[in-house]
Amino acid sequence: MDHHIAPVATGSSGVDSAALVLRLVLLLATAFLAGTGVLRPLVGVLPRKLWLTTGALGLVSAVLAAVSAATVDVNLVALIIHVVLALAVPVLLRWPTAGRWASLALVVLVVLETSVGGSGISFAIDTVYVAAAALWFGVTLLSAWVPVEQWRSTPLRVGPLSVTLGGLLTLAGVVQLGVSGIALDRRLYGTLFGISLLVVVLLPAVVTVVSAILLSRNVSLRSYRYGVAGVALGFVAWSALAAVPQPAPLPVPGVPLLTDAAVGGATVPVLVSPQRPGRNLVHFPASAGTDLSAGVEGGIVSSAVARGGAEGSWAEVDLPAGRSTLVVRKGAATVSLDVDAGTDPGPAISDADAPECAEAALGSLVAQKPAVLTSCPADALSPEDRGSLVKLVEFLAGRKPSAITLVEDRSPRGVQAAQLVRETAARNGLPVRPDAAADTALVVVSGWSDGYVAMSRAAESQRLKPTHQYGLYLAPWLLNGPIVNAVASAAMPLRFDPRDQLAVSYAVAVGNAFGGESPSLGGFRTWLGPQWTSVNGEVQLYAAAQVNAMPMYPNEPHAPGMQAARDYAGQWIPDGTIVPISGVLR
Repeated sequence: MDHHIAPVATGSSGVDSAALVLRLVLLLATAFLAGTGVLRPLVGVLPRKLWLTTGALGLVSAVLAAVSAATVDVNLVALIIHVVLALAVPVLLRWPTAGRWASLALVVLVVLETSVGGSGISFAIDTVYVAAAALWFGVTLLSAWVPVEQWRSTPLRVGPLSVTLGGLLTLAGVVQLGVSGIALDRRLYGTLFGISLLVVVLLPAVVTVVSAILLSRNVSLRSYRYGVAGVALGFVAWSALAAVPQPAPLPVPGVPLLTDAAVGGATVPVLVSPQRPGRNLVHFPASAGTDLSAGVEGGIVSSAVARGGAEGSWAEVDLPAGRSTLVVRKGAATVSLDVDAGTDPGPAISDADAPECAEAALGSLVAQKPAVLTSCPADALSPEDRGSLVKLVEFLAGRKPSAITLVEDRSPRGVQAAQLVRETAARNGLPVRPDAAADTALVVVSGWSDGYVAMSRAAESQRLKPTHQYGLYLAPWLLNGPIVNAVASAAMPLRFDPRDQLAVSYAVAVGNAFGGESPSLGGFRTWLGPQWTSVNGEVQLYAAAQVNAMPMYPNEPHAPGMQAARDYAGQWIPDGTIVPISGVLR
């Protein structure tokens, strides 16, 4: 039966306190019962008090298991098995062999219920810790009413057994500490999960030392009567490990940070970029809602606002060098996150290009390949985009508009792209001018912010009078939801199909990792890394449009299998579609 309690948020120390207490009492009572049943054949006639104690433990275990079904999701079959075994063990103590087998089954069930990792080495150390603790509890309970001298198995020596069991508990705790990944950092003493690990290791170690001392003084029996408290607390901490959320990884100095914040009753994804000393952007997805703000603890807390051409909201924060605490607020709720800007200065990022740069960093973080941000997409025009723009201008020259209306910016990429468009247009006898007209084609090679403004103005101009009748064309890096959705339709030269498996996989991955965020070309490139060359094919024109292939009246039912929902996972354009509108551009 799975008693695991879903954490409130990854990295948060908050859990459902009532459900956690119920779980811990349930598992502790079950461990005492199971340990007693396993060792029952070593004892002759059981005193009445011991019968009553085991009966009470079985009843408590069964009742709490049933109650847990109303508080957390449990497996019904496992629940029934747990209840049956808990009630059967006290009865089967009259038949020691049968009681032992039922108790062993109950021990296995406790191992499954306290499992931290569920497989491999984690499951092995779960088994060792639970079995050793259960045996300690069993010996303690039996020896409380039946002197060890009266047990059937006289070779059993309680003193050496106490040292052995304590050593096994300590060893299992040390291994768990090692595989937890937090053994050598501040999360060990600064989080509930880390403190639980310390209890798991230290208390059995203390009990082992005490048992060895008492054994040398020939009073080893007391080690069970007094040491059981330490073992029980260690077992409780071990049981809590599966329910207490593991702390988030520590921030890597100078590397953009992707983490979650449990604030305002929700889990909010947070992107901090570039996480270097000085100006940084803290990004929240649109799904996180509004009324968000962020700032360094003790400093100015800035509201997260929308940015032209980018999704979600963005707060500007000045990070000091080294470690600091980032405060995230949602309404009246506040949460603190660890950040580490390192000491090296970050790249020079213009305000207009910072969101695109952050989205590019997000791609590598989603791919779990974090790296220091040394440059941004707007720093240079890539060879692939250079070739795409040349083919685009040559295509437009064949359509013979009166001129190209060019929108550029002052970024290195924008300057290089604008010069390339002008040179290619001049070779093909196509004028380039900044003003709009009815018989022109609009070509935008700026960054996200200016690109969004250009598309918004084009949409308004086309609404008022015929404008850019030869179409609206975007540079490849402007394939971003808010930009293309600013107009009814726009085209762009791409070297990959956003509907292919890899492109859809990235769209799904970034959406899952960051609250439904839409993908960007820069993020796709960093997510793929060297594999980008495998999708970097020939240039085709793709059109993005806000369309519904099968419009329906409100509340009109769809025919079976003909739903036309536009919010499915893997889309590059929210509430829209993107399709090829040309063959390969030669």
